[in-house]
Amino acid sequence: MALKRSLKGNPGRIVNISSVGGKLAGPFIGAYITSKHGLEGFSDSLRRELMLYGIDVIVVAPGSVATSIWDKAEAFDLSAYKNTDYATAMKNYRDYIIQQGRKGYTPERIGEKIWKALTVHNPSARYAVVPQRLFNWIIPMMLPKRLVDKMIARQLGFKRSWFEGR
Repeated sequence: MALKRSLKGNPGRIVNISSVGGKLAGPFIGAYITSKHGLEGFSDSLRRELMLYGIDVIVVAPGSVATSIWDKAEAFDLSAYKNTDYATAMKNYRDYIIQQGRKGYTPERIGEKIWKALTVHNPSARYAVVPQRLFNWIIPMMLPKRLVDKMIARQLGFKRSWFEGR
């Protein structure tokens, strides 16, 4: 009731900034992925709750964004994994995300998508802002999860015995 009484003027929009990781989970960043999956679920639930008042909830989910964060990632010390089964995979994953990150969209490009979510007449419920969209979004979302798992395992250099036969 408090919400209904406080509404004046036209209903608004809430735009939550998530990540592609909210739908496509990468290895070694489970805490981050968990937070983004949670935000995705919260946004869907809130959008359905606020329909009664005409308030829309939209998710903007960027992929890689070209910022200085990738310099910090490059400086990340992997020595704790040196003598583990994950040493090669961690290095390969770090190198891959840094390479992709540096080729990512500019912050301005993400801002343009946020502006669209705020202003377009009939917004989508979710905008994935992903460089190389076909390979980094569409195909992985369409393929069976186990196949994507195997592709990631091969790319990271996991030993075949770990994932063959599954």
